[in-house]
Amino acid sequence: MLAQKLHLLRHNVLSFVSSRTGSDFTRRQYDVIVVGGGHAGTEAAAAAARLGAETLLITQKIMTIGALSCNPSLGGVGKGQLVREVDALDGLCGRAGDAAGVHFSILNRSKGPAVWGPRAQLDRERYRQFIQSELLSTPRLTVLEGSVDELLVSQPNPEEPGHHRVTGIRLVDGSHPILSSSVVLTTGTFLSGSLFMGQTTSPGGRMGDAQSCAGLSYTLKETLGLRVGRLRTGTPPRIVKESVDLSLAQLQAPDKQPTPFSFLNTHTRCKPEEQLPCYLTHTTPGVERVVRESVHLNCHIQQDAKGPRYCPSIESRVLRFPGRRHQVWLEPEGLTSDLLYPQGLSMTMPPELQLRLLREIPALHRAEIRTPGYGVQYDFVCPTQLTPSLQVKSTQGLFLAGQINGTTGYEEAAAQGLWAGVNAGRTALSLPPMALSRTQSYIGVLIDDLVGRGVTEPYRMFTSRAEFRTYLRPDNADLRLTPRGFEEVGCVTLRRYKKAVSVRDGLQEALMALQSVALSSTRWREKLGNISLSENKSTTLNRKQCWTFTIEIYAVYRPHCEKQSREMERIRSEESLSLPSDMDYLSLPVSLSQEVREILDRVRPNTLGAATRLPGMTPAGIIHLLNYLKLFTHCKRRHA
Repeated sequence: MLAQKLHLLRHNVLSFVSSRTGSDFTRRQYDVIVVGGGHAGTEAAAAAARLGAETLLITQKIMTIGALSCNPSLGGVGKGQLVREVDALDGLCGRAGDAAGVHFSILNRSKGPAVWGPRAQLDRERYRQFIQSELLSTPRLTVLEGSVDELLVSQPNPEEPGHHRVTGIRLVDGSHPILSSSVVLTTGTFLSGSLFMGQTTSPGGRMGDAQSCAGLSYTLKETLGLRVGRLRTGTPPRIVKESVDLSLAQLQAPDKQPTPFSFLNTHTRCKPEEQLPCYLTHTTPGVERVVRESVHLNCHIQQDAKGPRYCPSIESRVLRFPGRRHQVWLEPEGLTSDLLYPQGLSMTMPPELQLRLLREIPALHRAEIRTPGYGVQYDFVCPTQLTPSLQVKSTQGLFLAGQINGTTGYEEAAAQGLWAGVNAGRTALSLPPMALSRTQSYIGVLIDDLVGRGVTEPYRMFTSRAEFRTYLRPDNADLRLTPRGFEEVGCVTLRRYKKAVSVRDGLQEALMALQSVALSSTRWREKLGNISLSENKSTTLNRKQCWTFTIEIYAVYRPHCEKQSREMERIRSEESLSLPSDMDYLSLPVSLSQEVREILDRVRPNTLGAATRLPGMTPAGIIHLLNYLKLFTHCKRRHA
């Protein structure tokens, strides 16, 4: 059914596009133009359109909208929280994951729910179909095949900050300009992208796709004067499944009952019994030998451009950590696909050496490669030049999202894309920009880290980056964000809002009812069975004695969340508190780790707010520092 609907929609859109000349398109002025059809671009375009803005999405190929360029998976620790938050704001990727998932699991389940990581292995074709179906049927959204040559730039509005103003784009085909009030760039790895394999280099951002034009990079660097850096990433070879001896790998079964990403869904498209397994294997000394013998034939690994620390190539891992045994996950690419994705074996050596390396792993001793791995280098814009709304500070109406901001991963791109689309739409509709605090969401943490700290390597989200992660849990993303998304932002539909409000009200009533009941421990055991209760004579039901899973989580975390809420409010109200310039952090009588002391001593931030944004600062460190400053100030006043 989905495939038939998608075919009809695609036919209509392609007919619509091909039946109109370039000049026909350019007669219109759009509210928002989104450049790029990846995870950031699709979320940006959909969010702007939901907001009520007339939106144009420009992509090189309509057929590749929603393509999973690298790993066919979604979510994980930290990343799963981002997916849930994007869904809570009515984004696409969560529902797409539920429609395309073939292996669902909750990572970190042995720990508390605050750091659980919803994750799914995906069917590439199903995911692409879902995203295209959603976009091509979205009101106020037009999709156009094309390549952007340059941004149209004019004098700024003198009543607003900035040195330039973007008024639209010009396509490579030389057609008339397409005008808009806002432009969102989501160029991924295509901005001056170069592909590497062995000693061969070619222009491009993804194998099989056309290269991006140089005009866009020129506009950003020369016309707008933005600071631009260079990053790199890579992808592993795709292996023919029948050539792998899976009996020599460790089977990793999915969860027996899939957990949906979307708060709108009670089940996934893939039935529990239809899920596919993954497999775990490891590298051998032979792998390290092949890497070392081929370094001189691998120009990508010799480049200075920073690569991803958290999903590095096998060459980088071997050279950085010699003698270690590295994990390799063999993951399915879909229900009907005959390929396996070897996560952990991203590589850029010549194809014949890639095959030799693979066959040094027992389970892959007869492996056949369908598509070799390769590396990509690309331009990114230093994100400290952006505001929290993801607008370029110096350029009115220009928003950036995704890998162009120095991040890595589908989830980080989707989160930025949604928020950039929201603010591009609001700007076009003469509404004030919106920001998300890092105390409110992982999206807020992500954006605050980018615009406040910048990046020196591709940024990846972890739960450890969030100071208040016991509050920012994946299970309550809808209650945290959906009401605001409807009432303030305007990107959430009434249907989703009503459901979130219903859940919130029901949860509050249930918790109030539980707190109003006081029974002895013996009576609670009689009613609820063999559970652990204190031996108080009378107690309310406030911990693991809960009727549903959601209420249980809230009951467990409620005291922690209340404490964190107080701490968040204290930090927000004291962000402007000055830090003495002569403070001796190394000997300060406060409970701070040596790492935190050295960071404070080296950077010497001017305010508490600046200290909270330092890489390596911990939530506990900020609280201890705040407590000390308040005591120090009080004592100073007393002795004055």
